[in-house]
Amino acid sequence: MNTYDKLLQHQTKLSVIGLGYVGLPIALEFAKTIDVIGFDIKPDRVELMKNNIDPSCEIDSSEFLNKRIVYTCKTEDLRDATFHIVAVPTPIDDHNLPDLTPLIKASETVGKILKKGDTVVFESTVYPGATEEDCIPVMEKVSGLKFPEDFNVGYSPERINPGDKVNTLTNTVKIVSGNSPEVLEEVAKVYELVIKAGVHRAPSIKVAEAAKIIENTQRDINIALMNELSIIFNRMGINTFDVLEAAGTKWNFLKFFPGLVGGHCIGVDPYYLVYKAQEFRYHPQIIRAGRFVNDSMGSYVAKQTVKKMIAAGKNVLDSKVLVMGVTFKENVSDIRNSKVVDIMHELISYGVKVDAIDPHADAKEFEHEYGLPLAAEPDGKYDAVILAVMHEPYMDINEEKLREMLKDDKGIVVDVKGILRNSVKNLTYWSL
Repeated sequence: MNTYDKLLQHQTKLSVIGLGYVGLPIALEFAKTIDVIGFDIKPDRVELMKNNIDPSCEIDSSEFLNKRIVYTCKTEDLRDATFHIVAVPTPIDDHNLPDLTPLIKASETVGKILKKGDTVVFESTVYPGATEEDCIPVMEKVSGLKFPEDFNVGYSPERINPGDKVNTLTNTVKIVSGNSPEVLEEVAKVYELVIKAGVHRAPSIKVAEAAKIIENTQRDINIALMNELSIIFNRMGINTFDVLEAAGTKWNFLKFFPGLVGGHCIGVDPYYLVYKAQEFRYHPQIIRAGRFVNDSMGSYVAKQTVKKMIAAGKNVLDSKVLVMGVTFKENVSDIRNSKVVDIMHELISYGVKVDAIDPHADAKEFEHEYGLPLAAEPDGKYDAVILAVMHEPYMDINEEKLREMLKDDKGIVVDVKGILRNSVKNLTYWSL
């Protein structure tokens, strides 16, 4: 009897290593049908999940109910599983180089409990070759087993979009791969238990890895083009969003928009491809250029804000600015690699006093991560208000409410996403 059949008959279990915004949703989805072991290295997170609480604030507590899942931070508990899914972060370091530390440590964890006949599927975003060149040797060394004689490996890149309630885990096609046609088929069948949209069988692990990394690289480059256009159009006195609305009337125009590109995917993954390309003596020009443009947009927004305040006759050193929204995108609590922080740091470097608020971000976590305080609510009157992240609670904001936050009629409104571009008439308004 193969692993797939054993899972269906509850004769074995599936484990998910890493219960973050990727791992937890897929663990809960599998737990509707088969027995699951959810593993995370942080005991406090495990306790929250045992109490039906998602530490990432993405999943409602009701989704935890009536699931065949056990949460644990004990490595030994993983021995009861024969199909393992690794879903840990793959960040970059301070030099924009891949930091595989979480992935290597997860591979070591799996290696400690790996048995003959087990299958390990990696979901973490990596450069092509990482699964076979970086992860498998670690598992072999720790377990004492030999690949592929003793265990199998697959790769199925995550495609979860935090905060997106439309394009969900189950209705998004899943790429799967394996080290042999037989393993590929088994991995595909297991994922088909939860992915209603179906799976795409990639011909190799490297192809699956490459497919994932270019998804975000392509998006990064397209947004970088929009950001560069916004800089050009700003000098021409043209509103970029008006231009894009007009151009978007053509059927084949790609509807990307300027903005801050942070987070743990689009702002990170292209650096993995750049790193691997250099191993093959190729230095990517377009990918690097896109990263440069997008990484500089936070400071660009801050500088434009300062320019507007000076033009309004305000003393920058006496100025106070409110930043609304600090997470990396709308309607999530995740602050990792938030480019709003770049806006704040740049304003502070000019001597501006900055307050920041966010209905979703945790103040203690934000201060621990960036050394910047997060206010519970606006405090006093401001010289400028920057709408950095348009969370749902901010969508009903209008010129009247903005005027109440500002010191006077010379106040500046900076609207990064251009949401209010046609409704602010009596205040100085600027958007990308």
